[in-house]
Amino acid sequence: MLLSNQSNAKKTKVRWNIALLMWLAISINYIDRTNLSAATPIIMKQFHISPDMMGIILSAFFWPYALLQVPAGWFSDKIGQRVCLTISVAWWSIATIATAFIRGVGSLFATRFFMGIGESSAFPSCAGVTARWFPDKERGKVSAIYDSGTKIGTAVAMPGVVWLLSRFGWQAPFIISGLLGLIWAVIWWLYYRDPEKHKYANQAEVDYIRDGQMKKEGVDQTQPIKWYQLLRYRNIWAMCIGFTAFTFVMYFFITWFPTYLVQEQGMSLLNMGFVAMIPPLTGFVAELIGGWLTDYLYMKGLSLSVARKINLVGGMLLATSIAFAAIVHSTVLAVVLFSLSYAGLEIAAAAIMALPGDVAPKNMTSIVFGLQNAVSNLGGALAPIVVGLIIAKTHSFVLTLLFSGVITLIGAITYLFWLGKVEPIDVEKKKDNRSPLSKTVK
Repeated sequence: MLLSNQSNAKKTKVRWNIALLMWLAISINYIDRTNLSAATPIIMKQFHISPDMMGIILSAFFWPYALLQVPAGWFSDKIGQRVCLTISVAWWSIATIATAFIRGVGSLFATRFFMGIGESSAFPSCAGVTARWFPDKERGKVSAIYDSGTKIGTAVAMPGVVWLLSRFGWQAPFIISGLLGLIWAVIWWLYYRDPEKHKYANQAEVDYIRDGQMKKEGVDQTQPIKWYQLLRYRNIWAMCIGFTAFTFVMYFFITWFPTYLVQEQGMSLLNMGFVAMIPPLTGFVAELIGGWLTDYLYMKGLSLSVARKINLVGGMLLATSIAFAAIVHSTVLAVVLFSLSYAGLEIAAAAIMALPGDVAPKNMTSIVFGLQNAVSNLGGALAPIVVGLIIAKTHSFVLTLLFSGVITLIGAITYLFWLGKVEPIDVEKKKDNRSPLSKTVK
């Protein structure tokens, strides 16, 4: 229930209503994304689509999604998250509904492409909202909360979509989830404002937010540098490369994991729908724990760098367990390994989502997140294509899983050695960390 400003003596908690709305948006976002993954075996059969062609179709979403991250981040910071998220969610929801009316490969590719355009603003906008609405000590928790919607969205989509498509046809989940997104967009437009302008947030809550921020984000709209000048800083590069490793493996789960369960493990669609829930639900719990952990360590006196890197490095190392799923012969053990890998990714995600707010110059959090997301998704967009080609050539997922394990190890090494001191970029000083090739800052 949304809270009202009933007292000026005690600070209101409107920021947690904002967090709830962000969580709902990302949950709907991932339901929309995973609809096609769950329905892939049926659609491939109905429209006679080969695995390599399906890989290209699955990747159609990611190219515009990646390329528009920086413009979306700029638009979000400059125009505001109220307008940006409303347009974004409404756009992708319409594209989702349109998927139910495809007539072949071309129209399926087009709907996925336009969905990628709409969803490009979602995460940069949420990062900007977090920077405006929450003090620094709550950033890890809030980032984990809204990003955990990716796991709930994925987990709910699998059995829910399978039930809907088996009962009403594969088109039904696209129509229903699209309508949910349109309803959310109306609610967001009516409810969201920045803290100083929100009628339900009292001065005590606004002061609590601003007093707890190293940067007073959103107080004015001044941006100290151009977006491309961010590329001078080595921490930006480390964030981009590390997130690319994360995204590559995560997109395997989003796009091909249901097909793996059907083809490699011989599951029925119904069984697949429930088993596919296990890794993302495990990840949901792991990310909430990870978000609490990184903030707790920071509040207990560890530097922000150490508090974030414990999650980043430890989580990515745990995620390498996906490689061992390639060599086990037990379905149960394979699912356990997939769940451990997913949990590791989400422990890292709690810190990954907080990093843009930690390092961005004032009023550039959405842009930094957009830049990080753009690079990572260009790499991640290769995942469905690469997996599709490997399956077409080898008729097996073994090589894909081994390769994914190597990618997560590279991510851990990147965050450990390339990412330097986690602090807001000081654009007035010429520091060693302006070059991506400079020596690691301890």
